[in-house]
Amino acid sequence: MAKKKLKNQNENCEVNKESKEQVSNSQNNGDDTQKMLEQLQKENSELKDRLLRALAEVENIRKRAEKEKEDTAKYAIAKFAKEMLGVADNLARALESISEEDRKNIKQLENIYVGVEATQKELMRAFDIGGIKKLEPMDKAFDANFHEVMFEADMPEKPAGQVIEILEDGYTVNGRLLRPARVGVVKKKSK
Repeated sequence: MAKKKLKNQNENCEVNKESKEQVSNSQNNGDDTQKMLEQLQKENSELKDRLLRALAEVENIRKRAEKEKEDTAKYAIAKFAKEMLGVADNLARALESISEEDRKNIKQLENIYVGVEATQKELMRAFDIGGIKKLEPMDKAFDANFHEVMFEADMPEKPAGQVIEILEDGYTVNGRLLRPARVGVVKKKSK
């Protein structure tokens, strides 16, 4: 019986040793598994970050391309419009050159005037459709972004820098300057 007891104790010791080794191995495996899990989570986080950055970059490129497309559509007409400004100027000069008195006395001049005026109105309508707007600076303050000063005059009753005469009309296309208005302004008062 003592042998049996001793044998059981030896078996229990061996089982305890195996259990301890298994526990130790499982702890080592658990540590390795934990490290591997942390490594994978870190890689996953880095990949998510890279993906989000790439998606943001693609979105920025898309927005930039859309903006460029819109600008191209808006301002493609600018070169043609600049050429047409001379036509608008000549139509205005033609209308100014015929006096009211001559129109009343000479029937053919009245007919020419009406035809030129209709052409000018049609051109202005086409400008409006194309986003081309005539600047209206008269009696407004000089703005270097939209006006070009051709002369200055002393006028004590008006504020300095006020537009008093338009020598050539200015135009914008969709808010962007096409041609500055050439103007005369009130001279700054000397002290």
